Amino acid sequence: MTTFASLGVDPVLTAALGSKGITEPFAIQALTIADALAGRDVCGKAKTGSGKTLAFGLPLLQLLKVHSASGTRGLVLVPTRELALQVAGELQPLGEAMGLSVVTVYGGAPLERQQAQLEKGADVVVATPGRLIDLIDRKATSVADLEVVVVDEADRMADMGFLPQVEWILRHTERDHQTLLFSATLDGVVETLVQRYQRDPVYHEVESPTVTVDQMAHHFLRVHQMDRVKVAARIARSVDRTIMFVATKRGADRLAEKLRDEGVSAAAIHGDLRQSDREKALAGFAAGKVSVLVATDVAARGIHIDDVGMVVHWDPSDDHKSYLHRSGRTARAGGTGVAVTLLLWDQELDVRRLMRRLGIDQEIVEVFSNDPRLDDLASWKPGPGPKAAGKPRRR
Repeated sequence: MTTFASLGVDPVLTAALGSKGITEPFAIQALTIADALAGRDVCGKAKTGSGKTLAFGLPLLQLLKVHSASGTRGLVLVPTRELALQVAGELQPLGEAMGLSVVTVYGGAPLERQQAQLEKGADVVVATPGRLIDLIDRKATSVADLEVVVVDEADRMADMGFLPQVEWILRHTERDHQTLLFSATLDGVVETLVQRYQRDPVYHEVESPTVTVDQMAHHFLRVHQMDRVKVAARIARSVDRTIMFVATKRGADRLAEKLRDEGVSAAAIHGDLRQSDREKALAGFAAGKVSVLVATDVAARGIHIDDVGMVVHWDPSDDHKSYLHRSGRTARAGGTGVAVTLLLWDQELDVRRLMRRLGIDQEIVEVFSNDPRLDDLASWKPGPGPKAAGKPRRR
């Protein structure tokens, strides 16, 4: 059996991992750690939730400890504030074990406070690109002496329009350094990033199971505008954790407030919230104090919370990829989940097109909030769609 020790991980780090019950590396860790420790540029293809943080974090901390020096020598670039906090949360205790400091910087938090943290000294900085550039402009930090640079979730950087900022940072690293890049996809602009900024990288890929339609129970429920919130509230009461996806930031706030009026503990998360409010909402949801997280698509990127019992598409997805990305949050680690789309009468044609693209052939059911089937959607098996049921087409 492959162990962290057999991959060359420092005993101090293996002990710190063992104290948390982490003894066996995930596939992406087993593939990449040895090459990274050997000083190679590594290009890793793996999906979110595959264990990438330790795959780059352990070599990063170990190499910086071996080449002990002062100043910021390690950088991890991530696309979102939530991911920055998650990565730092994993690396900070490991860094402490190695005598290294890890500082997190991201937009939406006071710039002056982050500047003060950096000026105290940081061996490793976990940063979103825009905020890091702001701090570089203020002379609060520098990328001139970096020894190891990590670009995490490069595909999401591209999707969110951050690659120009990433490239600006990489162009301003003055000394030779090791670059570790991880992404769910390596085509298009991500491949260009690899070619420009990595030297003879070793490629590793983990075939992560793609979330498929078959992994979930699907329900497409036609509701009435005046009853819509009550339907959503009844569904939410049937499980411990529900994520409800909405199209707009204002819509997220409104829905969370209406759910609370129905006696459901709900919190919104979107880009206009203060960082402290976002963190409070996520922490409450993860701890079970908040049963419903109402999220916009962009704000939900990088959120990885286990045991999400239900995903509700309050605003139906625009396309099949978005539907699967949203719905996949309730079908993690090979498990199954329940995805519910609530649609109004004027959204039915668009939803039927979405269902055809997904290959889902089942009925759209009209429901009201007093329908007992809403209490156990996992057991409710909807019937086939009109064509499969033999109903004649209208001419």
